Amino acid sequence: MGDLKIIKLSNKRDKSNYIHQLVKDIEALDFMIENDLIEKEPIRIGAEQEFCLVNNDFLAKNNALEILKEVNDDHFTTEIGSYNLEMNLDPFELKGDCFSKLAQHLDELLNKAHKIAAQKDTKIVLTGILPTLTLNQIGIENMTPIKRYDVLNEAIKESRKQDFDIHIKGVDELNMRHDSVMLEGCNTSFQIHLQINPDDFIDSYNWAQAISGPILSVCSNSPLLFGKELWSETRIALFTQSVDTRANSFLLNENQSRVNFGRDWLKGSITNIFKDNISRFRSLVSSEYIKDSLEMLSNGEIPKLKALNLHNGTVYSWNRACYGVGNNKPHLRIENRYIPSGPTVSDEIANMMFWVGVMVGRPKKYDNIHEKMNFKDAKSNFFNAARYGMSTQFYWNNNYTTSHNLILDELLPMAYKGLYRLNVEPKDVEHYLKIIENRVRSKTGSQWIIKNYRNLLESHKPFEAAQILTSIMYDKQQKDYPVSSWKSLRKDENIQFKQQKLVKHKMSSDIFSVDKNDSIELVLNIMKWKNINHMPVINSDMELIGLITMKDVNAYFKNEEPLRETVKYFMTEKLITTHEFETIESVSTKMMKHNINSLPVLRNNKLIGIITTNDL
Repeated sequence: MGDLKIIKLSNKRDKSNYIHQLVKDIEALDFMIENDLIEKEPIRIGAEQEFCLVNNDFLAKNNALEILKEVNDDHFTTEIGSYNLEMNLDPFELKGDCFSKLAQHLDELLNKAHKIAAQKDTKIVLTGILPTLTLNQIGIENMTPIKRYDVLNEAIKESRKQDFDIHIKGVDELNMRHDSVMLEGCNTSFQIHLQINPDDFIDSYNWAQAISGPILSVCSNSPLLFGKELWSETRIALFTQSVDTRANSFLLNENQSRVNFGRDWLKGSITNIFKDNISRFRSLVSSEYIKDSLEMLSNGEIPKLKALNLHNGTVYSWNRACYGVGNNKPHLRIENRYIPSGPTVSDEIANMMFWVGVMVGRPKKYDNIHEKMNFKDAKSNFFNAARYGMSTQFYWNNNYTTSHNLILDELLPMAYKGLYRLNVEPKDVEHYLKIIENRVRSKTGSQWIIKNYRNLLESHKPFEAAQILTSIMYDKQQKDYPVSSWKSLRKDENIQFKQQKLVKHKMSSDIFSVDKNDSIELVLNIMKWKNINHMPVINSDMELIGLITMKDVNAYFKNEEPLRETVKYFMTEKLITTHEFETIESVSTKMMKHNINSLPVLRNNKLIGIITTNDL
């Protein structure tokens, strides 16, 4: 949703006027298609680059507006999080050295941002999800202070009428509730645009849907969120849930999220996509100065279909159909929204070329793909790829095949042929598609992150491991080494950061806790079995209400009879606690002062960990 000047639809009159404009825009688009007014050639490509801002310790830094002001370049714009920015790249005709030119353009803009950021002790990181992001960072106070985001947040919350429940299960599991759309700010992507001939739009869009799974599998780069190992491309699950306008009680009635893959193949006309979206998803926002598009056409003007584009910007299809106007000529394009940012510029351009190549290289046997492939197979392929990356088994041509075989034996040759046919520079084609091939044969961004995060966890606590991981990623990004060439990290890899050590660096989050009514006999045995000396006591709301220590009950170990007392008889209720951002120095002083050797770690009075003298 590119328009920054939006208003919430809050009354009947505004809603009625906006719907009227939407209908006019649909009619205008139908008219332009029927009367052959949509540009057919040349074919153009474009992209949007989202990136994260971090401090010298690789923690998110909320100075996006400050950097944006200093950059002073219309290519740059805001994102919902004040620690993210976006760059809109210029379009290039799909021919010759267009990919080299686009890469150069991207490098120039990034270098410009890097220079400004460095002056403010800020670094730029390309990654689908920043590994060092914390729950503290996604609070509403870190939303970019622009009305657009506040309006969208309020509109989605009003539509949903309850907080956002997030549940993602991978190797680990994330269960949480959040009160705003700020979870969307965890995601950063490299969005690719491909202009489509209107005569071929239906087939092209369906083909884009069919190939989404295999393309995503080799591009995955976002396996970590809040220290948890989730999906190979966690962004897919997270984004789906983070802006879901459906209340939990209505999920059975409205079975499609605003972030979606679609329900079926596209048939008829491109306007059917927009008609379906308008039918399923209510308008949330409007904009000022919307002109009557049919009236503009009758006057010989080309309408921008502002109302339609606004609505389209609040429905987040992974393959989004787009209408635009360039050089006073209307065009249609497909926006690929599922590719993550990073790990390097070379990897991003390779991802782009691979997708574009497969799109334009579609063999005739895959024309009318909707007649040859079940839509749910394409949808299943996509979500399996998001979960499992290169380990995915795809259902393709009525058979199961591996991601490796499908990409190497069919899709890569297809991309080569398609790009050569459009006279794309052979040197560029061979360079960037070789990056994809090497990644298939070696490792993706997600595979590298998971392997090395696990290595680091053998010697470091999760947050420290995430910092080290991010710092290494940043270093390799600066050298633009494709991820397939990245070497594994040692488990004892260590980097000295400037920031003081915090509780978050040293605390244990894998903790055993008990209820006040639990048997003390059970608790004592758990402590012995697990060789732990401290057991937090929590209530049903996960709030800390007490602490059991081995010291408190050690005298009872000699009893021959089974202990029949409950935890509440032994627990200490006068507690000294800490929080995850307190310094280790401060915590050490606190423990010495009170002659204790452990401190529960709380966030909003909820127990999230424990730190002991052994951790220090």
